[in-house]
Parts: sequence; structure tokens; C-alpha cells
Amino acid sequence: MHSQAPTRDPEAMRRPDEMPTLSEPGDSQLLAKMGYKQELKRQYSTAQVFAVAFSIMGLVPSIASTLSFSLPAGPVGMVWGWLTASIFILLVGLAMADLASAMPTAGGLYWWTHYFAGEKYKNPLSFLIGYSNTLGLIGGICSVDYTLALMIISCVSISRDDGWTASRGVIYAVYVGLILLHAISAALSGRIMPKIQTACIYINISLVIATVIALPVGKVVRGEALNSGNFVFRHLDNQTEWPTGWAFMLAWLAPIWSIGSFDSCVHMSEEALHAAKAVPLGIIWSAGSACVLGFLTLTVMAATMDPNVSNTINSKFGQPMAQIYYDALGKDGALGFMIVLCFIQYIIGLSLIVAASRQAWAFSRDGALPFSTFFRHISKRIQYQPVRMICGLAVICLILGLLCLINSAASNALFSLFVASNYLSWGMPIFCRLVWGQDRFYPGEFYTGRFSKPIACIAVIYLLFGVILSMFPTTGPNPSPADMNYTIVINGFVWAGCMTYYFLFARRWFTGPRMTVDDSSSTNSDNETSRSGAFGRGSAIDTKGE
Repeated sequence: MHSQAPTRDPEAMRRPDEMPTLSEPGDSQLLAKMGYKQELKRQYSTAQVFAVAFSIMGLVPSIASTLSFSLPAGPVGMVWGWLTASIFILLVGLAMADLASAMPTAGGLYWWTHYFAGEKYKNPLSFLIGYSNTLGLIGGICSVDYTLALMIISCVSISRDDGWTASRGVIYAVYVGLILLHAISAALSGRIMPKIQTACIYINISLVIATVIALPVGKVVRGEALNSGNFVFRHLDNQTEWPTGWAFMLAWLAPIWSIGSFDSCVHMSEEALHAAKAVPLGIIWSAGSACVLGFLTLTVMAATMDPNVSNTINSKFGQPMAQIYYDALGKDGALGFMIVLCFIQYIIGLSLIVAASRQAWAFSRDGALPFSTFFRHISKRIQYQPVRMICGLAVICLILGLLCLINSAASNALFSLFVASNYLSWGMPIFCRLVWGQDRFYPGEFYTGRFSKPIACIAVIYLLFGVILSMFPTTGPNPSPADMNYTIVINGFVWAGCMTYYFLFARRWFTGPRMTVDDSSSTNSDNETSRSGAFGRGSAIDTKGE
């Protein structure tokens, strides 16, 4: 069943003018086995691939963005909710890492779905996952920049100290400026983006260290006692109308959203050096570090926050994290930390639009998106960047951002689009591998061995639960229109619309991943393998070689 290992033909590898500068032969041949020629420039090391996901997670800013999900369950929801959910998320990362090492491509999630799914289902499921993943990442960009707009406004509120709050029009104006700035930065910073990602590792870790030191020191200097260990680890509050146990489960939404971007490593596969190793390690390192560092940060926050949880939830600054900083460090200290949080949140948005543009570009390369021929273009003048796709994503984000002009419930729809659509996209290829493709899976350089299948089973069950959990209103079973969770409406519309579009139109021309490799960029055996792998006819891709 294994394909013969391809022989390397130096002349064939050198014919495309750009090929020697874009990729090492080993990476380009592995990509050719999946049917694609090298078009993006490989410049990301293993650490930099990890940095993309780690910077998108941006632990402290992400924790600040999602405290409203975990705070209603009190310190137990914050601390133990994070740890419990993040362990399951790490298992999902391990399951994804197995696939990413074997088949590293920018459109990995929908590509794997097509490869593993049964013959009747591969095209519609691949189409669904490609759109779900793309729109989920777009929702992530919107929610990150919307949250950043609120954080910037909270800094203004802290500095004015007069109870000023911004109108929704002002919030949207700040949001528009951030989206445009992100698009310009992502398009023009291709040459230095790997270095930016490397710097983000140190910046994010430094902020974690600064937070866990400054908060307790600030409380002590102000002559206030820290909360007891019993409060931090055993105090379960319930600021919702749900039963206490379910309020704790809803606290999982904080880590679900915060640790929701390690699939960005997959989307950087065609720019990673030695992708079969770099991508899975990036996934595992990012998920694992988020688990440990997030638990540490939240423990310290629980030890220094106001014991009256409702005071923090209903902060006059509109940001619970701003209130925690303010209570421990005073006005100047809180303002200083919030400014740093805003800067890192900006980097999160920048990294996210980079990863999202690669996924959307890969999907347009396979002809699935409207105007694919236009958007799949790679600009050689601007460091081999998908500039047109970056601009297209910015336009879509500006349109979706109009939701924030309605009310907070409409704005939260951006969060729900990110979580539910991404979880469906993560779970489907793992599910397809278990149901249809177990015999077609050949491990890459990273493999969890005999634990691979049990890990995949747990991952699928957890992801299904995560999708269901994201659809519950967080305040209680009888929410007002302003508190309603519109996840089922937003994502239901996306999924139903996608499938309607497919069966009415796209099924006539979408046949799954398209081959872009030719005889000048791969050997004949590469081509044959890519045909059998990409379209599910014949043997599986053997990334280990013979």
C-alpha cells in the first residue's frame, strides 16, 4: 500500500525560478505528494510556528477578554474550569498533531476531511469544513478587534476617571481603524513577520510573569490581605440562574475561546521549515503552555481579586480585568498594564489575520470561494503574501463588525462564530479518520502511537460537547433578548447556507482539493501519489518514506 519513495531530481526541482528560494526540496516534495506546488515562502522555524499560535492565544489579553464567562462561577470556575477544559483541549491538539505531521498543508482541516471521509461524503463535508473554518477564523478576527476596541476605551475611561462610557458608534469607529491597520500590517510585514512572532513569545511570557508578580505585591503594598487558599481553590460562586454545576461547565467557555487558535499552526504549514515536525510541535507547545501558564495566572488573579465577585463582574470600567488591576495596583498601575494588554491584543489580531488569510487562500486555491481565481493570487512583489485575500478578509470583517452597533448580544455572536465553527472544523477530520480512514492513515514524524486512536475518540467527544456548550445562554435558562446566545442562529445560518450553496451550485464544480503540482515541480511518482491521496483513490500518503 506504500508508494515508492520519490527520487529527487535536482534539475526538475530547479526549473521554476522561484522554487529554490521558496522551500527546501524535502518540504516541497512532501507538499507535492498532496498535489500542491510551493507558492508561499518557507521562512518559519519550529519556534516561530509555535509563536503564531501562542501569540494568537495571547494568554493574559485572552483571559481578560473571557473573564465574563468564568467569573460567574467564582474562583473555582476561573481556576479549575480553565485547567479541566485545557487538558481536554491539549488532547485535541495531540489528535490534530498526528494529522498535521502526516499531511502538512495550509488547508489542512478540510483537506484531511476530504482525504479520510467516505466516498459519498468527502466533497460536501470538505466543503462544509472549509467554509466553517474560514468563517470561524473571520469571527475570531472580528471578536479580537472588537475586544481590543473595548480595552482601548476602558483605558480612556480609567484615565478620565469620570465614569465616561463610549457609544456604540465610537466603538465601531475604533474597530474599523483596528481592522484596517491589521490588514495593512499583515500585507506589508511579510519579511519581518517571523521575527515579530518570535518577539511575541517573550512579550507574552513577560506579561504573565509581570502579572503574577505585580498583582500580589500591589495588594501587599496597599496594605490589603490576599484571599485565602480556600477562597481561591474551593469557593464556587454562581452569578447565573443556572444550577451551580452547569455554571461551572459554562466557565469552560473562557479556555475554549482563549485556547482556540492552535490550528493556526496548520495554516502556516506551507511556510514552515521542516513542516512535518514544526507544525505538530507548534500545536502541542502552544496548547500545553496555555494550560500551565493560564492556570498560574488565574490562580494569582483569584488570590488578589475582590472577594465579592459581582463587584468585578459589574466593573465600571466595562472590563473585569481592568477592575482586578485597578483594585491591586491603583489607577496608574491598572492603566499601565491595560496599555500593554492592548498592544498584545493588537499582535493577537495581526497573527490571526495572517493565519486566516492562509486558510482562506488555500480554500480559494481549490476553487471553493467566490472569486477564487482573483483571491488565490500570491504577490511576488510583497514577499509572497496573499495580499488580495488579506484585503478581502478585512472587508468582510468591516461588514460583520456592524453587529456591534446593535447590542452586546449581537456583538457576542462574533465570539460564538469563532468557537462553534472552529470546533466543528477541528472535530470533523478526526471523526472521519476514526470512522472511514483509519486504514488510510500513515503516521508522520510526530505520532502518539498506540494512544492515537483513544486520544482521537476523546477529542471528538469533547469537541461535540464544546459546540453544544457554546450554544447555551450564559445568564440562565430564561434570557432576555440582550442576554440571548445567538450561536445556534449564527452558526446554523452559516452551516445551512453552506450546504445549500453546495447542493444547489458548488457540487457541479467542487471536487475537493485541486492539483497544482506539475512535472516541473515533482517527479512522476509524486504526482501519482498526490492524485491518490488528494482524491481518495488508492494508497494513503506515506510521509515517512520507505
